[in-house]
Amino acid sequence: MARFTGKKAKETPELNMGSMSDIIFMLLFFFMVITTMRESTLFVKITPPQGTEVSKLEKKSLVSYINIGVPTPQFQATYGKEPCIQLNDQIAEVSDIATFVELERSARSEADRPLLTMAIKADQDAKMGMISDIKQELRATGAFRIFYNARKGKE
Repeated sequence: MARFTGKKAKETPELNMGSMSDIIFMLLFFFMVITTMRESTLFVKITPPQGTEVSKLEKKSLVSYINIGVPTPQFQATYGKEPCIQLNDQIAEVSDIATFVELERSARSEADRPLLTMAIKADQDAKMGMISDIKQELRATGAFRIFYNARKGKE
């Protein structure tokens, strides 16, 4: 006759961890693709002026920004309440623009250097004299591609 054994305690099957690494890498690549990196922290407050003929930039990786505006309240104790120029993560003077342009050119490849565009993001209340001085300095360094940031106005 056959022997009957008593009920054994049923063991739970082990978890298959083979696909766990695939899931982790898929999530990692997903977040790497959708994440945008902030280029610089704004120290100045900018309200762009309205424009009637607004167009988008095609290749934003070839754009370097010059921000002009009044420092934000947390930086007003350091930089004052007068409009100032921000180049990347530094408050600068008009005379520093030549160095900034050369550093931006040297960071690009040889093929991209002629396509480098300087974007001026100025507050709508910024003085035109400061913007004119910046334009003159850009011309002196050979940066002739200038883009002015504006928000879309009424047509």
